[in-house]
Amino acid sequence: MDKKFLSLIIVPHNKGKFKTITFSEKKIKFFKGIAIFFFTALIIFLVDYFTMNVTRQKYRDLNEENARLKETIVQYKYSTSKLKTTIDHFESYAKKLNVMAGLKSPDVLEVEPGIGGGDNDQEISSLNSPPDRELNSLQSIRQKAVKIENNLNTLTHFFENQTLKLSATPSIWPTKGYLSSAYTWRNDPFTGKWTFHKGIDIATNSGNPIVATADGVVIQRKYDKIGGNTIKIKHMFGYTTVYCHLSKFLAKVGQKVKRGEAIGLVGETGKARGPHVHYEVRLNGKTKNPYYYILEE
Repeated sequence: MDKKFLSLIIVPHNKGKFKTITFSEKKIKFFKGIAIFFFTALIIFLVDYFTMNVTRQKYRDLNEENARLKETIVQYKYSTSKLKTTIDHFESYAKKLNVMAGLKSPDVLEVEPGIGGGDNDQEISSLNSPPDRELNSLQSIRQKAVKIENNLNTLTHFFENQTLKLSATPSIWPTKGYLSSAYTWRNDPFTGKWTFHKGIDIATNSGNPIVATADGVVIQRKYDKIGGNTIKIKHMFGYTTVYCHLSKFLAKVGQKVKRGEAIGLVGETGKARGPHVHYEVRLNGKTKNPYYYILEE
């Protein structure tokens, strides 16, 4: 059988000679196979390229969504942590109200007041806690909130009928300052002996006003070498408050005073190392921890 050939004639634009390229049928089939192969490979490459582009875009979208979800979870956990702190403050506040109302024993206030805003490491740890733990914590917060709400409703009803008692119960700071000595056992700053401090000391600037912490009558105004200038106020329902180390008296014996009314100025008379007010709360003659009667933050 004669072999088949394909001739390709190249005609130049100028007057040059014609060129003829001859391909055998075998070569034609070979080049045709190569062309089909590369065309198929190109199609596969293009399909794969566009498919991978779509996959990569989906991957980027998923990464972005994952980052947003992680940020939302962190914010949720942070909000939950802050909510727990707020609920704990409400619980402490409700306990004080219960003690003031006489609905619960002072034993419910076993822990001394804390100082500061908490441990940063503890807060970070809570943000990284497992989801199950967070759900349990949220359930606990929810239950505690319901319990506090019910208790506050009871207290609201109680105090609506106890306005007179509330006005006569010490419930505010006697001056603006910071707590420098608590109601507790301590080494006496002058003698060094282990003694019980029957009130709280509030350090502040000399001359700051000292106010009555509840409605009452001034029953004593005196000076002694320990308390310095001292005022004692009698309130209803067995309460008495004492204010020591005043630099000046602003209220007289027998004078009726209202909660928040100035009765003297801060000083350092008597046994005092720096200007402060020593403040006591007594109920039926027995000293109580004044901090547990202060409702102001």
